Amino acid sequence: MGKNEEPKVVVLGGGTGMPVLLEGLKKYPIHLSTVVTVADDGGSTGKIKEEMDIPAPGDIRNVIVALSTADEELNGLFQHRFDEGETLSGHAVGNLVLAAMKSLTGDFYEAVEKVADMFKVKGDIFPIVNESVVLHAEMTDGTIVSGESNIPHEHKIISRIFLTPENIEPNPKVVQAIHEADLVIISPGSLYTSILPNLILGGVVKALHQTNAKIAYVCNVMTQHGETDGYSASDHVKAIDSHIGKGVLDTIILHDDIIDPEVLQLYKEEQATPVPFDENALRELDIEVMQADIVDYSGQMIRHNTKRITDILYKMACEESKK
Repeated sequence: MGKNEEPKVVVLGGGTGMPVLLEGLKKYPIHLSTVVTVADDGGSTGKIKEEMDIPAPGDIRNVIVALSTADEELNGLFQHRFDEGETLSGHAVGNLVLAAMKSLTGDFYEAVEKVADMFKVKGDIFPIVNESVVLHAEMTDGTIVSGESNIPHEHKIISRIFLTPENIEPNPKVVQAIHEADLVIISPGSLYTSILPNLILGGVVKALHQTNAKIAYVCNVMTQHGETDGYSASDHVKAIDSHIGKGVLDTIILHDDIIDPEVLQLYKEEQATPVPFDENALRELDIEVMQADIVDYSGQMIRHNTKRITDILYKMACEESKK
């Protein structure tokens, strides 16, 4: 990398955890590429996906807003969800805009690019694939559950996840971005339904094994009922390893402070608990462990502290870009 070039950072993920990172990372002098899952099939996203046979737009919508540098009122309009009317009730304006742009352009990649330009987003946003896909989970008892929104409700232990159509190819720009990156970040989020669907495509797996970038995983602070019940930090790593192969993850970033007991009470109803830091098991997996107080208590639910976690990631990207 030349002296005047910005560090190249790729973030893979989806769900609610990813925008927390992106809102912070967009403020740093980096070349940012965001790879977003399109396997969601619930709510407004699921209806549009089914009726129009397009990739799910919901996570893309949230990422556009997270990376937007446009007027806050425009962002608010994009995120507005109708709560009345038989046809529009439940639909988010942004999902409809993305679907409309896909109809105009005939190509979902191009539609995302054009809408992102309208919102003056920082960096590039890449849907992982350009067509509608269905996420499936094979449970340890051998049963197959189909549909992203159905998987957590089975309350069974997940053995593996996979997509159909099979052998689907990722966006070529995703593969290129991973190869050229200084730092690849796997964001926090629903492990089996938001994170792994980005990682398991053959082209992505190959790129992750071949890239010279450091690959860092920002581990979830809490377990998720129906997906990661009882999971420790090393269990999260093992789940990723079992899908994409060992030796890909270089670093795991973990919260290292006690969580406010009053906040934990809110999670009891969701049957979620703090992810245990099992240091010895992580060391055996030959992965670098970074610990910091990275929790934000300002909202009702636990989120990563945007400033603290992105400071860590930016410093890491700068160090890698100088190698």
